[in-house]
Amino acid sequence: MTNEHQQSLTRYVAAFIEEMVGNGVEEVVISPGSRSTPLALLCAHHPHIKTYINVDERSAAFFALGIAKAKNKPVALLCSSGTAGANYYPAVIEARYSKIPLVVMTADRPHELREVGAPQAINQIDLFGKHVKWSIDMALPENSPSMIQYAKSSAVKGIGLSMGEPRGPVHYNFPFREPLIPNLNEIQFGDGNKGKRVLHGSRGLHPTISEELKEALNNKERGLLVCGPGLDEQAIGAVIEFSKQYQLPIVADPLSLMRSGNYSKDQIMDSYDTFLKVKELKEDLRPDIVIRFGAMPVSKSLMLFLKSLTDIPFWIISRGEDWQDPIAAGKEYIYCDEQLFCTSMQKEDSQEKSEWLSHWKNVNNTTKELLLNGSQEWDEGLAVRQLLEELPNDSTLFASNSMPIRDIDTYFFHNERNIQIYANRGANGIDGVVSTALGMSTQKKPLYLLIGDLAFFHDLNALLIGRKYQLDVTIVVLNNNGGGIFSYLPQAKEENHFEELFGTPMDLEFFHAAQLYGAHHTLVKEQKDFIPALEHAKQTKGIKVIEVLTNREDNVGNHRNLWNFVSREMVEKFKGNNQ
Repeated sequence: MTNEHQQSLTRYVAAFIEEMVGNGVEEVVISPGSRSTPLALLCAHHPHIKTYINVDERSAAFFALGIAKAKNKPVALLCSSGTAGANYYPAVIEARYSKIPLVVMTADRPHELREVGAPQAINQIDLFGKHVKWSIDMALPENSPSMIQYAKSSAVKGIGLSMGEPRGPVHYNFPFREPLIPNLNEIQFGDGNKGKRVLHGSRGLHPTISEELKEALNNKERGLLVCGPGLDEQAIGAVIEFSKQYQLPIVADPLSLMRSGNYSKDQIMDSYDTFLKVKELKEDLRPDIVIRFGAMPVSKSLMLFLKSLTDIPFWIISRGEDWQDPIAAGKEYIYCDEQLFCTSMQKEDSQEKSEWLSHWKNVNNTTKELLLNGSQEWDEGLAVRQLLEELPNDSTLFASNSMPIRDIDTYFFHNERNIQIYANRGANGIDGVVSTALGMSTQKKPLYLLIGDLAFFHDLNALLIGRKYQLDVTIVVLNNNGGGIFSYLPQAKEENHFEELFGTPMDLEFFHAAQLYGAHHTLVKEQKDFIPALEHAKQTKGIKVIEVLTNREDNVGNHRNLWNFVSREMVEKFKGNNQ
């Protein structure tokens, strides 16, 4: 290796990394490989970077996504050339649609080795297409002042874009010529605080617009607030105060983080997914204006209810210029920070207590009582309810998609325990769920993962990084031997091919998988064993797998029986005197 080549490689890459640290990157998740050696060694050498090594690129990407989701800060990913980066694709897509700032770094062959049959050389230019906010094929390392500045500026630009609203992933493709070894003795990293930075402000409303909106809202008597995933946690207090001033019920998705914490929840509705299934109640709950913060909530019954409101004002508040309107209901798209929107809409006098809000609260509370007093038959729904009741204060629950997040929507009632619920609801996939939860667990709060057997199987490799870094997670696997959510869909009527194409039974139990990765395993077959298993997990460090065996057909039957029971009782209570 010539001194000139090594010096150029070292200083160019070090300049990029130093600027990356100065703009908030504190963790880098590395999947080892040869071509990425310069970046890997210098990241590991930096005193202010925590590196995680994960040999499975798909798992690594979701693990990084989990860290970024928990910290609300950019996290970097690094892999070698070839198909390694292609394994990042599912997590990059999730980051794009859930607005997570991932900084993706793929190493590459130099330009003269591209498309000539060189090993581990594929076309990596714009590898992630439109699923990243920005992509750049970096120049080959040079040591000239202009190229050092180029490396720094590229780092700042990409990370700045990843943190701009709407947040999302960016991609750096780094070509390197051999030799690949930087001179670690030459570099003395600082604290990263003396370079370039991108500073972000919050977007507010012009006073003229806020007065116009305030006048429009004052003319409505039956407003409804809808709070979905992605609501800024710092804005929750302002949203609640806004709802009180205008006497608006708040339909709060479990991922809005509004159902738990030390603040007033008098306006929050948490059983709407159930009572909006009752068609006889909908007319009396029909609003004359809807204001939505965050993404569309999980609930299908809420989605159908909102979709039916075709002739009323529908405001969608968004921090960035993203178009989150899957039901095409929006009439006003208001690009504004949620907290600033609420404070700009403040008025001197709050409305008096309204019959509208009282009716929503009455319906919500009655539904909750019926759900709590309904069937106590052991199934997934009851397991989820008991898990939610047993979660310790100041803990995090990560939910897989399909049925787990929907059962949480049904049974996670508002409380004072400061429990945060997260899920990968960008693309709503079941891939990478275990890895994302383990990434979130690095923040040291008690973390629980609720997941089905298919999703758990899909990401078993993630348990390796849990063992490697001695992460502490309780994983509750609802094993109904297949894809439980399909049993609720019209496909279930196609009995001839349902099991093969949709039920997809695997006939697996996970004791041996847990043993392979050094995880604690408990098998729960009966209700009496579940809470003791949760209590034991609280006293045990490491990865704990609680496998709950359930029956898909029983789950479907019990869920539908409960909904029918609630529906009958609600109609009798609220409509019986009118029939």
